[in-house]
Amino acid sequence: MNTRSVRRPSYISKDQTTRRHRPDYWLLIFSVLLLVIGLVVVYAISPGLSVQKNVSDNYFVTKQLVAIALGIVTFIGASMLPTQSWRKLQTPFIVLSVVASVAVLVFGERVNGAYRWIQIGGLSFQAVELVKFTLLIWLAGFLTDRIKNKELSDSRKTFRPLLILLAIIALVVANPKIQSDLGSTGVLIAMIAAMCFVACLPLKRVVVIGLVVIAGTGLLVITSPYRRDRFQTFLQPQRDCQNTGYQACQALIAIGSGGLFGKGLAHSVQAYGYLPEAANDSIFAIFSEKFGFVGVTLLLCLYAAFYARLKAIMERAPDVFSRLLVVGVLTWLSTQALINIGAMVGLLPLKGITLPFISYGGTSIIFVTAAIGIVFNISRYTTYGINSNLESEGGSNESITDRRGDRRTHHAYTSRRP
Repeated sequence: MNTRSVRRPSYISKDQTTRRHRPDYWLLIFSVLLLVIGLVVVYAISPGLSVQKNVSDNYFVTKQLVAIALGIVTFIGASMLPTQSWRKLQTPFIVLSVVASVAVLVFGERVNGAYRWIQIGGLSFQAVELVKFTLLIWLAGFLTDRIKNKELSDSRKTFRPLLILLAIIALVVANPKIQSDLGSTGVLIAMIAAMCFVACLPLKRVVVIGLVVIAGTGLLVITSPYRRDRFQTFLQPQRDCQNTGYQACQALIAIGSGGLFGKGLAHSVQAYGYLPEAANDSIFAIFSEKFGFVGVTLLLCLYAAFYARLKAIMERAPDVFSRLLVVGVLTWLSTQALINIGAMVGLLPLKGITLPFISYGGTSIIFVTAAIGIVFNISRYTTYGINSNLESEGGSNESITDRRGDRRTHHAYTSRRP
């Protein structure tokens, strides 16, 4: 494998070398396969969805193709932009997130009691997807700065901003009067927790944050009637299959009717108006109906392989900022898939959240592919060196074998917790 040395960043010591090599093409292959599977499922259920919406048969698949095309553009752009350049873009992204959240509240249409979408031309934009991407960029930079300045244990400079961040998420994203998106709130909190854990935030602080989150979640459920209904439906989905438990019951029917090998692409029943949000939140149930247990097993194996590639890239990331970015992406996509699939099989309460790569929806695809573009770029670099450390970042050495079989020292951030 051909490698070449690149200019050493300031955070790497003199006896370390940043080497550029082939990116992780398996990550790209798995991402493309998941997108293709999603496109096939959307194509297969388009006739049923078109009848309900009174649009042409190709309406949904055409919009999905447009979203994938835009996603390819964002992937290429993100994969070509130097990783450290994202730190310079965090302020514009914060401004865009604020503007988008306000625009959705002011100009967005209230759907099922929530303001989540705004129409831009023929496409709908969901502000929380931009918020997830912005959180990824900002929090990775914030924690990296705290580590370099040895301020990770500072209550005023680290702990207080994180609590303020949680309050903002609760006020804007989880608030029943605004976006009312408890599923995305869970994803955002999981990202914060995972990135703080990898950054080695003191465990006492992590526990405090966890207790605040648990108390806040309980309060949000108790004070919201429809969330109480959803929680009761989760405990007993069959008690009211005609009303509050309708989607949960229909999802279980769709999954069970798929059997071992599924009904096939052209034989879906649930997509014809029986299962709500068949192309979005409930697409896993539709996939199960069409491809059965065997298809679901293969899909879960594909997701597992995809997440394994993200984990491998995280472990050999060349610097703290890059590692935290990959941790954020891994947590974002895995938590979202867990919530979506768990809700469909009855292991979690129903949440209006998409299945990454598979669900119909342009905003999700665009920002997910942009995040994968960042990780793909990070996978091009690994930092090697002999008998050196990252004391400036509080790190230590970890010996591994590189792809060529040479025994070298790979520098990843693995600090002891205070």
